[in-house]
Amino acid sequence: MVLVTLTVIAVAVTLLYRSNGFVSIHFYIATALGIGVAMLLMSALMGLVFLSSGTGHDDSIVDPLEDERQG
Repeated sequence: MVLVTLTVIAVAVTLLYRSNGFVSIHFYIATALGIGVAMLLMSALMGLVFLSSGTGHDDSIVDPLEDERQG
């Protein structure tokens, strides 16, 4: 996922540079960090969802409303 994130960052910064020219180095740094942190956080959270589902933690909860939904 890191390679995908770095590719998306490179494409985004390149497209921003082509459309706006050189605005400020801080603009490009903030854009790259924002995209990078958001994508890596989303991939980590998605990995935790799959880990939780795969290890059986999702099935081991006690659902007090289970009887109402089945009946």
